[in-house]
Amino acid sequence: MFTLHRFLAVLMKEFVQMRRDRLTFAMMIGVPVMQLVLFGYAINTDPRALPAAVVTADPGVFSRSLTRALENTGYFRMVATPATVEEADHLLVLGKVQFVLQIPEDFSRRVQRGDAAMVLVEADATDPAATSNALAALQQVAATGLDHDLTGPLAARKVGPTPFEIRVQRRYNPEGITQYNIVPGLMGVVLTMTMIMMTSIAMTRERERGTMENLLATPVRPLEVMLGKIVPYIVVGYVQVIVILTAARFLFGVPMVGSLLLLSGVLILFIAANLAIGFTFSTLARSQMQAMQMTMFFFLPSILLSGFMFPYRGMPGWAQVLGEVFPLTHFLRVVRGIMLKGAGLGDVAQSVWPLALILAVVSLAALKRYQRTLD
Repeated sequence: MFTLHRFLAVLMKEFVQMRRDRLTFAMMIGVPVMQLVLFGYAINTDPRALPAAVVTADPGVFSRSLTRALENTGYFRMVATPATVEEADHLLVLGKVQFVLQIPEDFSRRVQRGDAAMVLVEADATDPAATSNALAALQQVAATGLDHDLTGPLAARKVGPTPFEIRVQRRYNPEGITQYNIVPGLMGVVLTMTMIMMTSIAMTRERERGTMENLLATPVRPLEVMLGKIVPYIVVGYVQVIVILTAARFLFGVPMVGSLLLLSGVLILFIAANLAIGFTFSTLARSQMQAMQMTMFFFLPSILLSGFMFPYRGMPGWAQVLGEVFPLTHFLRVVRGIMLKGAGLGDVAQSVWPLALILAVVSLAALKRYQRTLD
C-alpha cells in the first residue's frame, strides 16, 4: 500500500541529495539560462553589416553613390579599399571581408550614355546562409541606387531597364551547397564532443574504480600522466578525421582544395587542445556523470557561438568575443579555409596561434589542478 510518510521520506532524501550535488543542480539551472540567453540575444540568421572591400577604377560620383547605396541596405559595411584585385582576393581568402565590389573605369561613362554598365560583386559563399539575404538586396540597389544622381538630362535613365547591372560571383561554393559548409565543420564538432568527453571520463573512471590511488603512488609526474592520457586519443581523433574526410569526399563531394598535410598539422593542435580541456574537467569532476555534464555545458555554447550552426558575423559583438574562447571557432575557419579556399599556412596562421595559446593555457591549468590533488 502507498503510504504518505514513506513517499515524503524518499522525497526529502532526493532534495538533500540534490543540495549536496551542487554541480548537477547548477547544470539544471545554468543550461536553460544559457540557452535562453544565447538563442534570444546571440543567434541571428539574418547577419547585417557584413565587411566588404571596394576595388574601384572609377572615382566618379556614380561610384561613390553606389558604395553608399550598398551601405544603406544595412547588409554591407565597407572596411577596405584595396588597390588591386589580387589584394582583394587575399582579403577574401583570409576571411577579412565577406564581399568584394569591383567597379570598372568606364562605369560612370557607360551610365551617362545609357550603355550596358556593369559592376562585379564577389561573395565568400562558403557559408551560403551568411550571404543569401545580402545578395538578394543587390537587385534593389541596381534599380534605385543612383536615383539621387540621375537628374536633369539623365532622369530618363530611371525609366525602363536598370542603369547598371550587378553581376554576382559566388566564390568557393558557387552552387550554394550547404554540405560544403556543414561537413568540414562537422569534423570539428565531432572531435570537440568526443575528445573532451572521452578524456574527462577516462580520468574520473579511474577515480571511481579506485585505480587512481595506485597511479598517484607511482613516481609518475603530472605532465607524464597528462601526456599518457592524451596521446592515445590523438590517434583515435585521427581515425575519426579519416572517416569524416572519406565520407565528405565520396558521399557529399566536398572538395579538398588545400593541403591535406597542413590540415593534419592543425588537427594535432585542435585535438590536443580539446583533450587538455577534457583532462581539466576530469580534475574537477568527482564522477563520470559530472564529467559528462561539464562536457555538455562546454559543448553547447561551442556549437552555437563558433559559426557552425549560425553565421558568426550575425552575432552581436559580445557573443563574437565569447566565441573566440572556444577552439572550435578557430578550427572552423582553418578547415573551411584549407578545404574550400585552398588557404596556405600564412593565410590560416591568424587562426592557428589562438589554438596554440588555448592549448598552453588549458594545459597549465590542468597541471596545476592535478598537482594539488597529489598532496
